[in-house]
Amino acid sequence: MLIKSVNGKSPSIPEDCYVAENATIVGEVTFGKSCSVWFNAVIRGDVNFIKIGNKVNIQDGAIIHCTYKKHPTIIGNNVSIGHNAIVHGCVIHDNVLIGMGAIVMDDCIIESNSIVAAGAVITQNTIVGSGTIWAGVPAKKVKDIDQSDFAGEIERISNNYVMYSSWFKEE
Repeated sequence: MLIKSVNGKSPSIPEDCYVAENATIVGEVTFGKSCSVWFNAVIRGDVNFIKIGNKVNIQDGAIIHCTYKKHPTIIGNNVSIGHNAIVHGCVIHDNVLIGMGAIVMDDCIIESNSIVAAGAVITQNTIVGSGTIWAGVPAKKVKDIDQSDFAGEIERISNNYVMYSSWFKEE
């Protein structure tokens, strides 16, 4: 893994987090507990800060960045960032799934208990309301989520990634 300081700011990663050998984490990046950062993921807190909550998984090839002098990136708890997703200069609240290959652009807010579908592009300054699913390019709200169906799915993925990371820590 490449963990690097930039301009005197260093990543803060709790002991119980898993970081893959070829993941890159640089600059002012702080993690909560039980997070995982998977193969080829890049988290670059060089031009602003990145704050990541508890039980967040950043899957293979995902990129987390921020915007110079404008937008940090803040990610809540129980968030899954899918393979090859890009999360840039935005706020993601708790219990959110960002699908594979999705892009969340500057100054967006993804409210709690929502899903950004695989391949969706959330354009700048968009607010994704709590309990909704957004899809498409540019992304639009496609449905409200029945909480009973949905809350379990985000929790399941988040818990699975804690389990998967334990397999790699044992090696």
